[in-house]
Amino acid sequence: MGIMKGRQIFLDHMGDREAAALMVDGRLEDLLIAGTAPAPGTIYRARADRPVKGQGGMFLSTPDGPAFLRQVKGLAPGDMLLVQVTSYAEEGKAFPVTTRVIFKSRYAMVTPGAPGLNISRSIRDEEVRDRLLECAHEAIAEGPGTLPDDLGLVLRSATAEADETEIAEDILAMLSLAQQVMSDPGTEPERLVDGDGPHMLAWRDWSEPAEIIADDGCFESHDVADAIDHARGDRETLEGGAWISVEPTRALVAVDVNTGRDTSMAAGIKANLACARALPRALRVRGLGGQIVVDFAPMPKKDRIRVESALRSAFRADPEETSLVGWTGMGNFELQRKRGRVPLSEVQP
Repeated sequence: MGIMKGRQIFLDHMGDREAAALMVDGRLEDLLIAGTAPAPGTIYRARADRPVKGQGGMFLSTPDGPAFLRQVKGLAPGDMLLVQVTSYAEEGKAFPVTTRVIFKSRYAMVTPGAPGLNISRSIRDEEVRDRLLECAHEAIAEGPGTLPDDLGLVLRSATAEADETEIAEDILAMLSLAQQVMSDPGTEPERLVDGDGPHMLAWRDWSEPAEIIADDGCFESHDVADAIDHARGDRETLEGGAWISVEPTRALVAVDVNTGRDTSMAAGIKANLACARALPRALRVRGLGGQIVVDFAPMPKKDRIRVESALRSAFRADPEETSLVGWTGMGNFELQRKRGRVPLSEVQP
């Protein structure tokens, strides 16, 4: 099959795992694969188990195994609390959770403990913002009557072009779910809300217009499987003939930048800027997170600010939370990335 132009979302399976792929002009831009551990977004009623001395954290008991909560204050063993999974756990480790629970759908987010009605800052048109506020107020009036004092509501960027009826339905569904969960008086550990799977996440987060293809076997019939196989390799070709090697280890992800055949004086900075632009996608389609160290090609120190600026711009548009830590004494660059994806290397072809 020839290269398909435009944006396509493919919903299929990899073995017995649900999977979703975003292709743009024939290139794999994003990949979501179901994991075996609790998915980010899962909400539990958990029981505090034991504190971790020196780390300021607490292990919690849940029906699906131990969870770990950082920066605990005023929590004693035996206490019950609501928590939400923030990212995938490394094999053999407790899954990380937070007490800052958020209920998120395609159009609406409900934020317990952060009251108020807000519109995504990416929507700048005042007429659109006014229309969305009116839509939200009408939905709330038809549902709970008023927005509860302890709940906040945020209308996401996808609402800018959405049907008002669909937005209202989404608002009411999220408010109802949040009120039900937050008022749950249970006294035993329980899973209250499942995290979204790849197909739901694709609908929720890949909100730009796209053709949706959901036939069984569509990964194979539309060359998506070939693109995924390419992502299993460690090499990504950059513009200008340079390339990067992306190699996950037990401790961190190592990224090496190579200038290829270019031997000019500007080869290093050109390859490094190309790497900065390509790195978010290279990590995203491989499902990589945690500590990341980039060994950039040799370049003058004065050019580091250009590379760092390019990194900041590239990761700003990436859905996974990534912190740019900075340069090491040896001239490498360190990043810390949320483990929000199942690593592709853990999934059988």
